[in-house]
Amino acid sequence: MLIPQGMAYAMLAGVPPIYGLYASVVPLVIYALLGTSRQLAVGPVAMVSLLTLQGVSTLAEPNSEAFVGYAIGLALVVGVMQVGMGLFRLGFLVNFLSHPVISGFTSAAALIIGTSQITKVIGVDLPKSSNIFATFGEAFSRISEWHLLTVAIALGSIALLEGLKRWKKTFPRALVVVVLGTVAVWLFGLDAQGVKIVREVPAGFPAPTMPSLDLASLKALLPTATTIALVGFMESVSVAKAFARKNRYEVEPSQELVGLGAANVAGAFFGAIPVTGGFSRTAVNAEAGAKTPLASLITAVVIAITLLFLTPLFYYLPQAVLAAIILTAVAGLVDVHEVVHLWKVKRADLAILVTTFVATLALGIEEGILVGVGVSLVAFIVRTTRPHVAVLGRLPNSDEYRNLKNYPDAIPTPGVLALRIDAQFYFGNVTFLKDTLRSLELAMNEPLRAVVLDATSINQLDSSAESALAELFMAYRERGVRFVIAGVKGPVREVMERSGLWQKLGERGRALRVHDAMTLATSGEPDPEVDERGAQKEPTTHVKARAVPSPALA
Repeated sequence: MLIPQGMAYAMLAGVPPIYGLYASVVPLVIYALLGTSRQLAVGPVAMVSLLTLQGVSTLAEPNSEAFVGYAIGLALVVGVMQVGMGLFRLGFLVNFLSHPVISGFTSAAALIIGTSQITKVIGVDLPKSSNIFATFGEAFSRISEWHLLTVAIALGSIALLEGLKRWKKTFPRALVVVVLGTVAVWLFGLDAQGVKIVREVPAGFPAPTMPSLDLASLKALLPTATTIALVGFMESVSVAKAFARKNRYEVEPSQELVGLGAANVAGAFFGAIPVTGGFSRTAVNAEAGAKTPLASLITAVVIAITLLFLTPLFYYLPQAVLAAIILTAVAGLVDVHEVVHLWKVKRADLAILVTTFVATLALGIEEGILVGVGVSLVAFIVRTTRPHVAVLGRLPNSDEYRNLKNYPDAIPTPGVLALRIDAQFYFGNVTFLKDTLRSLELAMNEPLRAVVLDATSINQLDSSAESALAELFMAYRERGVRFVIAGVKGPVREVMERSGLWQKLGERGRALRVHDAMTLATSGEPDPEVDERGAQKEPTTHVKARAVPSPALA
């Protein structure tokens, strides 16, 4: 499976097919020695190959000697970055690539990859364009020029690949299609009838060579290298974890980064383009019975034997067959199921997916990822600055308090405003809490006697939020309104203790449970820790239409 896929993905990356085989030997050996997954199959993959083409084509013409040199240098840069990330345990950076972002990006990339193969499928040279609609339009406007024999080979290969996949997933369908296509071209002389073939494939294994990159080209490749390092690791570790769960063992993300990085670094010295772990080959590897990395070592040996003795057999291999292999491989990347799932579950995440998808198609691969990450961060900031707030009421015949919106039978306590914040409390949502308290007080039908804040969902408290709580406490105290905090967690309590707010609240300003806080808030006992002016002894009269919040609340 790896031989035809490696050659196909090398062509997708803009380098001769032989470099896909170079990338399928040394990287497999190095990852088998350093990686933590027992089934992961490392090698060229469609996504990384497309990123390689996109990034390097700004520096040189695809398939040129300079392009090949830059692509190999890119593998070295990617490897160094991944090893560095692994040593400094920076695997958490991939957390910024949320699942909707990855899904939207891969779906768009699948369309871009598929579009890039149209030329090989129809046998007509089309002008390069980053606009897939323009490419399709150009292709269909020249339908009279299509090479029907090439189209027949491509469609026949796709049909056979899909048929064999449905019959038996572990069957080496790609290799079968390659053999049949090659034999057909050789037997019937189809190359003389206009079918484009791979032609000469160099035999032998490349001597180790130090990749060379000047400073200018290094700077130009850094954005692409960063994208490949993150996206490649994300794809690889996701696949590795899936099969680790199935086989009941653990993978170490930081060590995975080191293993993948070392595979890219070592591969670059032997003519390899950037590699990572792929799902389809890993699935076949696992289904074939792979239980240890020895499977990868055996694969590398078979590829090496192919390089040494079997490359002349690929001379008559039709390029349309390799295009068919790519098309069937990336067809599963268009994640329609995720779109339907997010429509039902979380439409805000669906908006992120769609935004990333459109941005990737309209702006480009790297720009699409950046837009997706940016939109995700903005959505996260918006959610944390406007967190969910629940107004609480007491359940009948119980000491439990629940959200009034979700529990219609819950009973609010007259004159007491009880609420829960379901988020960390930090500088970004301080104003939101003050505005919420003010609007809730204005909506009450009785004079406000006490405020109870359920802090069980607050995991963090920064200095700005602590100052806001102190202001609220003093403002309510001056108005004769009790302020009680319930369920404060250890990290939050430590901040309040260091600031002195915990001591200011006193025994009657804090409680373990909401029920205890409500008892303190509604008791008629005088508070011993009052302002000497005794402002709260005479509760202020609440007039709904003219209620004016204190400066602290405003």
